Amino acid sequence: MSELQQEKIGQNMLLKLATLVVILAGIKAASEIMVPFLLAMFLAIVLNPLVTILMRRGVKRVIAVTLVVVAVLIFIALLVAMIAGSVSEFSDIYPQLSTQVERKLAILQHFASPFHINLSTTRLADRLGPDSVMNMAGAVLSQFSGVMTNIVLVLTTVIFMLFEVHHLPYKLRFALVNPKIRIAGLHKALKGVTHYLALKTLISLINGLSVWLVLFLLGIKFALLWAVVAFAMNYIPNIGPIIAGVPPFLQALLLNSVYDATLVATLFIAIHMVFGNLLEPRLMGRGLGLSSLVVFLSLLFWGWLLGPVGMLLSVPLTCVCKILMETTPGGSKLAILLGNGRPRANKRLTK
Repeated sequence: MSELQQEKIGQNMLLKLATLVVILAGIKAASEIMVPFLLAMFLAIVLNPLVTILMRRGVKRVIAVTLVVVAVLIFIALLVAMIAGSVSEFSDIYPQLSTQVERKLAILQHFASPFHINLSTTRLADRLGPDSVMNMAGAVLSQFSGVMTNIVLVLTTVIFMLFEVHHLPYKLRFALVNPKIRIAGLHKALKGVTHYLALKTLISLINGLSVWLVLFLLGIKFALLWAVVAFAMNYIPNIGPIIAGVPPFLQALLLNSVYDATLVATLFIAIHMVFGNLLEPRLMGRGLGLSSLVVFLSLLFWGWLLGPVGMLLSVPLTCVCKILMETTPGGSKLAILLGNGRPRANKRLTK
């Protein structure tokens, strides 16, 4: 290879990297628009099989979409009512919680004094007190406020997507340059993401119900709220279930006892081991073909790019990128790096 050819390859790579940086900067700048659109797109992917099932039973598409959207609205209304009830119950136990925090920290200071460890109980009470917890919860909820305030926009976009989805293959055949290869790649990506989101939703639902049952039997307050948190956080790979178990553990430590807190932590670990390490891999099979390192790095990357919603959708977004790379000339080698094993000598779609 001559020096001129090597120089052209280097310039081509730099041009592609610069283009990628510009695209990512544009997505980052337009995240307020991109996040609701991506959330609506993946909601439509999850809800479209329900619409298809209703249509197979003889229900017209308009009525099927209406029924599915009404069911989603009822679920959102129940979720808002549950959160409002939890906030009201929290305000009732606020004085008890403040007293428990001071008492638990005094016990901690008593056990730490023989080791010559001086703890500032006042500062710890300020950081672990109900006010700090509420401020932290408010900061987390504020991250989702942009999506929640655009809930009407998200649902409207979902409705139009559900109506237009059956026209999409016909439009792509006329819009794409090489429709057979592109549609095959898009179909593979859509099938993989639909399979992943459907099974992930089912496993998250079972996980949430298990958390609610365990916390309810242990007498932990806000059991239903923590079950919903566990359901949502289960979409975040690797660290989601761990984060979901921290609030009920701290609450049990403050309002109940060390024994109850230990039981909560143990049962959360057991639930995560059963569903995350045994049930989910069996149902997912080989999954979306992503390595564990890529899953973790995609969590960090999409979380930085799109915020909390990007973390929830990190795996399907990475899967779509990987499959589209496989159908793009020059992108198949990069797609191999994202895989979860040795590349097989299959015929490429780009040929």
